[in-house]
Amino acid sequence: MPTIKDMLGRALDAPALPYRIISLVPSQTELLSYLGLGERVVGITKFCVHPQAWYRSKVRVGGTKQVHFDRISALDPDLILANKEENTREMVEALAEDYPIWVSDVDNLDTALQMIGQIGKIVGKGNEAAALAKQVQEGFGRLRQEGEPPLRAAYLIWERPLMVAGGGTFIDDMLCRAGFENVFRGQPRYPESSLESLSELAPDVVLLSSEPFPFRQQHIAAYRKALPEAAILLADGELFSWYGSRLLDSPAYFAKLSAEASRQLAHIRQSG
Repeated sequence: MPTIKDMLGRALDAPALPYRIISLVPSQTELLSYLGLGERVVGITKFCVHPQAWYRSKVRVGGTKQVHFDRISALDPDLILANKEENTREMVEALAEDYPIWVSDVDNLDTALQMIGQIGKIVGKGNEAAALAKQVQEGFGRLRQEGEPPLRAAYLIWERPLMVAGGGTFIDDMLCRAGFENVFRGQPRYPESSLESLSELAPDVVLLSSEPFPFRQQHIAAYRKALPEAAILLADGELFSWYGSRLLDSPAYFAKLSAEASRQLAHIRQSG
């Protein structure tokens, strides 16, 4: 078997063309479907909801933090795909004792494109992956806004405790590309915050993500009361945090979201 390296620089022995693949990362599962892997993917997690046909038919080996080792053993994978942030180090190390496990490390668009290309080559779909990466890159290239100052934004991922996306995250990079300036960029990863802290930072926009906490329309009122001068919008968490083929849809969504934020903010300021 050839030796390949994952995005952490770990060497692993994997078949030249793996045929029994388990994906422990929802966005990478969707990428495998886009690349046409079909029956070659034998296992996924309970959070791999796209594509829905796979979610209904594939063996679910557990979650992203805990898996059923007996189910994985029964599937006898020749490659497991994981991610540095979404899967725990302990779980990856335990699986690596018995199986080739390839770990991605994605924190911005550039590393997402690298991940797409590398997975494509590993599974024998290099040309398809390269075409996808090019299409994604072109879509984000059309997002560039000249002369428009970015709106200062807070991106909320959890309700109690209130948690936000900070710096060094994929979401932070997506916010920047969508035309926002993350007011929590100075804090690493996913810090806890509060309504009081949010009010002090006075963001122009508060984005309530649909995942991992399912913010809904009913949550808007509380934040609007605490930050009456900010635009409060629901945000599609998949389009901000899934770094596979779903990135094809992100640029158009970001453009609409940024325009809606600007429209709401202008209305608030005119009314005030």
